[in-house]
Amino acid sequence: QVQLVESGGGLVQAGDSLRLSCAASGRAFSNYGVGWFRQAPGKGREFVAGISWGIGGSTGYADSVKGRSTISRDNAKNTVTLQIDGLRPDDTAVYYCAARQIHWPGDNPIRYDIWGQGIQVTVSS
Repeated sequence: QVQLVESGGGLVQAGDSLRLSCAASGRAFSNYGVGWFRQAPGKGREFVAGISWGIGGSTGYADSVKGRSTISRDNAKNTVTLQIDGLRPDDTAVYYCAARQIHWPGDNPIRYDIWGQGIQVTVSS
């Protein structure tokens, strides 16, 4: 079973960029579709970005981050990275990495069966 650990969160200023990493351990990560989700206080868990399995996987983004974020994967290092540029206070949330051993789990969190513990991102204005 794959275990996921997020890193790279913290407190940043509005307009800054942030790079979140999801490191997988336990098994090869290349045949897992991966998604990033976030949950702000009092809100549900929402899809941010996702990448399909394999090399140069297909990607998808939520409208809220489209055009200012990039998801990528390095299968040799068993990592998936999410960069968000032009951060805004409404990007403040706990960010989660999730995975499932299928090509493309999509944007619904119920389709993912492996989750990291989450990492806080706080954007100050």
